[in-house]
Amino acid sequence: LLGQILDQWFESEPLKATLATDAVIGAMASPHTPGSGYVLLHHVMGELDGQRGAWGYVASGMGALSQAIARAAAAQGAHIFAEKAVCHVLLGRDGRAQGVALQDGTEVRSKLVLSNASPQITFLELTPQEQLPKDFVQRIRQVDTRSPVTKINVAVDRLPSFLAAPNAHDGQPLPHHQCSIHLNCEGTHLLHRAFTEATHGHPSSRPMIELCIPSALDPGLAPQGCHVVSLFTQYTPSVLAGGQPWDEQAKNAYADTVFDCIEAYAPGFKASVIGRDILTPPDLERIFGLPGGNIFHGGMSLDQLYFARPAPSYSGYRSPIPGLYLCGSGAHPGGGVMGAAGRNAARVALEDFRHL
Repeated sequence: LLGQILDQWFESEPLKATLATDAVIGAMASPHTPGSGYVLLHHVMGELDGQRGAWGYVASGMGALSQAIARAAAAQGAHIFAEKAVCHVLLGRDGRAQGVALQDGTEVRSKLVLSNASPQITFLELTPQEQLPKDFVQRIRQVDTRSPVTKINVAVDRLPSFLAAPNAHDGQPLPHHQCSIHLNCEGTHLLHRAFTEATHGHPSSRPMIELCIPSALDPGLAPQGCHVVSLFTQYTPSVLAGGQPWDEQAKNAYADTVFDCIEAYAPGFKASVIGRDILTPPDLERIFGLPGGNIFHGGMSLDQLYFARPAPSYSGYRSPIPGLYLCGSGAHPGGGVMGAAGRNAARVALEDFRHL
């Protein structure tokens, strides 16, 4: 249990609760859920520019990272088909993957196919079911994809001014504006209470909020004097109590709750809002293909990691279909912007390619 680990090392409850947010981020779990300690380890085990446990912003936004990867691939001769949805994986008579068919009827032939989509989309939607072992299909269907995350993107006409650290008179960003700001995290009991509400189908009345202001470091993201605020919030259930839909009324009601909480820490925040974009778990699934809205393509619980990700006997990036590989967050070592799954899958695919 993460709570026990933090109790051994720290005395400050706000510090323990702030660290605990990285143990439950993206997970339908509380700091008291068995195995939650691993998720914290997963988020601090890496490094950035040689600094252990550090995270960073991508200049010009996360899309710039995708563009950089695309340019590197194109420089090596890759052909990129943007806005071209894949219909299904093409299989030969011998059962090997031979490429993909696009929804417009185009067939792209290849000796190897690497899928960055979730295991659910890759194997339950894009691959002929009769070509897969029944126990494998059942395992993929049983992967826990519950997600507590609602992402809210906000445009504001001025920097938030927090009671704990008011803004400077010139309105320029201060050091804390350039960091990750955690709200409603004064105690781990608050996180557990927010989690419990969601398990009963109700959005948290005092949600966990991780607030970032990337424009404080990258002014080109917003007009002069304005800023973009990224809110990573939980807990919100994928399915609301009583089967109620996540309609505009429900989405706005939850966002209002989040904004009321921020207002308590930074008076004037709500008046500074120019626009907001609310992405609930169903929105994250529909727009980005994340099963259940899960940002990791599946829970990072101990029963779904290492040799069991995405399924026992298939943790080495190969799939039951020869020539078809899984290279996204649903493969080992799981979620996070690190590229480890893709790099590992590429090495396995290249090894197989040399033996074709």
